[in-house]
Amino acid sequence: MPAPPVPVEQMDTTRLGYLSVRNVEKVYDPGGVNVHALEKCSLEIPAGDFIAVVGPSGCGKSTLLNILAGFDTLTRGEVFLDNELLAATDKSPTPGSDRVVVFQNGALFPWKTVLQNVVYGLVVQNRMSESEANERGMDLLARTGNLDRIAQAFPNQLSSGMQRRVEILRALINNPRILLLDEPFRAMDTVSKTTMHQHLLDIYDQYHKTVFFITHDLEEAIFLADTVVVMTTRPGTIKLRLEVDLPRPRNRDTITSQHFLELKQQAVTAVHEEAKKAFERGERELA
Repeated sequence: MPAPPVPVEQMDTTRLGYLSVRNVEKVYDPGGVNVHALEKCSLEIPAGDFIAVVGPSGCGKSTLLNILAGFDTLTRGEVFLDNELLAATDKSPTPGSDRVVVFQNGALFPWKTVLQNVVYGLVVQNRMSESEANERGMDLLARTGNLDRIAQAFPNQLSSGMQRRVEILRALINNPRILLLDEPFRAMDTVSKTTMHQHLLDIYDQYHKTVFFITHDLEEAIFLADTVVVMTTRPGTIKLRLEVDLPRPRNRDTITSQHFLELKQQAVTAVHEEAKKAFERGERELA
């Protein structure tokens, strides 16, 4: 039986969550279309860091996230989590509660209340009784924006932003080493996205989990992350690792600072170069 989760208020965020991606390659259908998604992709993510990954469409961002999550295999290379081998050529990764994914389209159970959704993993894995899980869930909801007030609401009664907050808390309550966020705010309008950015930053500042965040929004990436990684066009590898040395806690005034704009320009330039390559290659492939 898995070890019981650490109480939210006692979460140790300084020791676990160190991720090492070493020369990872991924080739889809090597005997057929031979799509080379990732090539010699290496990345070191210290425990507790917030890393945002950007790049042109098709560069392998989601492929890399799926490998980390245990949803996909790799062709070559290795992935280590806290110095333990997570995936390799001869070791297929498997999903686990130490890595929890929040997807763009959402995955709340519509027939369950907010509280039931949040504690679902704890109950179904028999990590604690339903009453214990409910107590833990109410505590977490109360600590993160007084969401205990919506504990008995159903997902269809909530805004898309509120649903996404609940999904992130459902991931957090399982005490994962890493939160994997796959463009969770992409479909939101500007106001909702801005609100969610601040909520995510509040959660990160409070619990300091390792976060692997995929986005197409460069301003979002720089505002949220400690490090922004720009990937090349396919086959995807690391083009630029941009350290975001903006002070925390951050607020919307951060994006008007001169240094923020300088960092954004570096990211824009790098992504534009790769997008241009992808476009030109596409024209040649169509010709």
